[in-house]
Amino acid sequence: MKNYLVLLAGLVISTDVFSQSTLYQTSSQQALDYNLELFDKQLFSASLYDNSRLLNQNLNSEQQKSATLHQAMAALEIESPDGPGLMKSYIFENGNHPTVATAGLYLGDHFFYKRNYSEAIEGYALVKTNGLAETNKAEVLFKQGYSHFQLKNNAAAAPFFDQAKTLNQPISADAYYYSGFIAMQNGNSSKAITDLQAAGKTSFYATKVPYLLTALYYQEGNYDQVIGYAEPLLASGQNLDRKETINLYLAEAYYAKKDFANASKNYDAFINSKKGTLSREEVYKAGISFFEIGNYQRATDYLKVSASATDEIGQSSSYYLGHAYLKLENYQFAATSFQAASKSSFNKQIQEESLFNFAKTNLQRGTFSTAIAALDEYIDTYPSGKNRQEAETLLSEALVNSSDYLRAIEQMDRIQNKSPRIRAAYQKVAFYQAMVYYRDQKYKQALALLDKSQAFPEDRDLLLETHFWKGEIYTADGNLPQAIRSYEALRATNPATNHPFLIKSHYGLGYAYFNSQNYPKAEEQFRTYIQKLSQASEKQYFDDALLRLGDCQYVQKKFGEAASTFQRAISESTTGKDYAYYRLAVVQNFQSQNNEALSNLEKLISGFPSSLYIEDAMFQRGQIFLEEVRYSEASRAFSDLIASRPNSPFIPYALESRAVANFSMQNYDQTIADYKLILDNHPNAENSETALKGLQETLALQGRSAEFGDYLARYKGANPGTGNVQSLEFEAAKSLYFDKNYTQAAIAFENYLRSYPQSGQRADAFYFAGDAYVLAGDVEKGLGFFRQLEKEPSSPQRARAMQKIGIIELERGNYAAAIPYLESASQNARSKVEEVEAVQGLMIANFETKNYQQAIANAERLMTLDGIIPESTPKALLTKAKAQREINQKSQAELTLQNLVADHKTIQGAEGLYLLALSHQEKGDFNKSNDAIFDNSGPFADYDYWYGKMFLLLADNYQKTGEDFQAKATLESIVERSTNAEIKAEAEAKLKTPN
Repeated sequence: MKNYLVLLAGLVISTDVFSQSTLYQTSSQQALDYNLELFDKQLFSASLYDNSRLLNQNLNSEQQKSATLHQAMAALEIESPDGPGLMKSYIFENGNHPTVATAGLYLGDHFFYKRNYSEAIEGYALVKTNGLAETNKAEVLFKQGYSHFQLKNNAAAAPFFDQAKTLNQPISADAYYYSGFIAMQNGNSSKAITDLQAAGKTSFYATKVPYLLTALYYQEGNYDQVIGYAEPLLASGQNLDRKETINLYLAEAYYAKKDFANASKNYDAFINSKKGTLSREEVYKAGISFFEIGNYQRATDYLKVSASATDEIGQSSSYYLGHAYLKLENYQFAATSFQAASKSSFNKQIQEESLFNFAKTNLQRGTFSTAIAALDEYIDTYPSGKNRQEAETLLSEALVNSSDYLRAIEQMDRIQNKSPRIRAAYQKVAFYQAMVYYRDQKYKQALALLDKSQAFPEDRDLLLETHFWKGEIYTADGNLPQAIRSYEALRATNPATNHPFLIKSHYGLGYAYFNSQNYPKAEEQFRTYIQKLSQASEKQYFDDALLRLGDCQYVQKKFGEAASTFQRAISESTTGKDYAYYRLAVVQNFQSQNNEALSNLEKLISGFPSSLYIEDAMFQRGQIFLEEVRYSEASRAFSDLIASRPNSPFIPYALESRAVANFSMQNYDQTIADYKLILDNHPNAENSETALKGLQETLALQGRSAEFGDYLARYKGANPGTGNVQSLEFEAAKSLYFDKNYTQAAIAFENYLRSYPQSGQRADAFYFAGDAYVLAGDVEKGLGFFRQLEKEPSSPQRARAMQKIGIIELERGNYAAAIPYLESASQNARSKVEEVEAVQGLMIANFETKNYQQAIANAERLMTLDGIIPESTPKALLTKAKAQREINQKSQAELTLQNLVADHKTIQGAEGLYLLALSHQEKGDFNKSNDAIFDNSGPFADYDYWYGKMFLLLADNYQKTGEDFQAKATLESIVERSTNAEIKAEAEAKLKTPN
């Protein structure tokens, strides 16, 4: 420590006087000087050791004081435990001696510089400042105050600083600074300002006090002074302490004066300094500042932070955040923000406005069901609200656009006096729900809703549609008279001749009359339909109508017209050409144009190998050859059919016709063999009696009549008379089956088979028994009967049994086992329905067994069979997309999913939208994922599981992109609104562990 040189000034003077005496050479003075020299050289241990020897010498009073003082000083310097005690003893023992003040100052400084402020205070207390120079006095006072300040005893510190600052010494600037700081902490702003201004006049404090003075001016509410003081300082470019704090107080001052441009600039300056954090209230003010100057993007950066808590600031932040997102056209974020604000009641006006804006925003983004719920809540909660009238208007619009039609109808049923707008909405919504029921084949409910729609005939075109769809529904339900009346009701409204639903009604009426066997009227309607569509770009069902027109003419024996119509179908149509070729050949056969007929049949057989009519064509070809007495060609034609289509229902008739051809060629053995095949394998065929007679005749010609008796006996067993008990039992069992008494029917067929094991109706009984057991819930037992039919390749019921086995294995999850059965069923289907069911099953089985390419092929085939069974096409698109994802054809899968979502508002479409959004997320394209959900989710709100999965994915996207407020608000909305327990539980779990 160098300070001792200054502190000992008084003592040095006294010893100097002594040393100049003539007695300097005395041993005592010389020893004392030597000791002082050791101390001066900072050899404190040596000095202390020497001092012990020195004090034992014969010293005079002044020498004794000097030695004792140096002993205490050396002990302090080497941290000897007795140092403080020695110094205090010296002070107490030497009273008013000039060195006592110096000793006390030395003791205080010793502890002060070691930051032992408690001991320093005690040391300085021993100093009598009256005898000190002004500089030393100011220093002691400051150090006393500073020691108290460091011990957080501001009350004790302040008086010392106040004394020190008035002495106008160099250290007074420090005293002013700390005095001002304490006054600031005590809330004495005027004193704090005065003291800090004084401190700031020195170069050292000129850069340190500005942030404190800025804070003081702000605390006094003197915002102009804040701005007037701080702005020039910041503009000067000085290296100010805590410059960011000055920016913050400036921002707050500008905010208070509603100068939002300068406020926002200074809030950003504080944030950009990265030297502190704003309070939530300050974050809120920053957000409002940017909102007010129209920088909505930056406003959201602040407001979404201040909106994080459920308090008044959070509510107001959410409200303005919603408006900012509206300005940015981010309707989803706006909706969640308004929803959050509407849940808080701190500010009632904001709560009301937020609920209304939440509803409006959902209308803008197309989530009508949510908008309806919010508008309904607003009207109920705020019956006198300033937005009530607009809310009712918006509600009527939302009801029309909602996919939750039943809820919309319920809402409108509650309105006693329906305005024209509500009446029009009711007409539409009831119609839309009727279409949903129609899609789901709930015909009774659909008709009831169409009646409701017709009760409000505000829109004449829509009224026309309701008549049309009633006709369609009655047709689908088999009530043809009512269907005809509905179509005629449409025509009775006298629509324009080219009205699309009038045109469609011709087609519907055509079928209704056709299926009622009123062929002249059917012909008239189909012809009108065709005429109106001849020049249209959209042909609708033109191809099918041409075929039905030809059928009507054929049935009425208008063969010339029928032939022309079928020829036109071949020339103009894109679908149904195989049927047209077949029917044209049949007509030409009636016209005795057999060569032309054979030519058309060949075109069908060679050009359409997968046609449903190929067996008809092959049989018809053989029949024409037979008529033409071209027996050899006839025999070959029937042989082709028998060999290539062994399960065809034409087999017994082809065998009979081949037998006739061979008989005509005197191939009697072959004739006998064919008749026997009919009687052996098809004993219940309609031509079995003809076969029996043919067999009898041919055997007689060959002199083999003895063989006939055995076949006659078999025939009688297989074909009992109508009064026979066996026949009655079989018919009784069938009646139970068709009456849907499946358990009783199954038992009845099983008893029948037990009683008549060799019955010619054995195969039919096996099929009915198996199907009855399956429909009654005993799948295993039903499967056993189908397995029996699998062993009978000649049975016409075998193909149906194979399909049933395939479907059962599919439903059991035995996908690999199902595939061969479903493949067989798809190849041997006798109707479009059977084909679609088999192909759809194959698609599922191949997908589940990871045969993804084959599943895609099945899906594409299924899509060509659209409209035959409900939802086959959306199922095909969904499975195709899933398979494409599995084989890493992600881009193709997205295209498939886009088509699915755009065209099919079904549960498959809902899952497809989820997968599409997930695909975008997997690529890191979160905005595209969000947009997919925002733009398309509305129509899928009824499918609560997949709808919920979409919004869980949305919350996940928000979290991944740092939008924690939106993520939390979305999850809270799911918990509040989802009707699916699994989805709600998942959202709750995510809220508990958001990261």
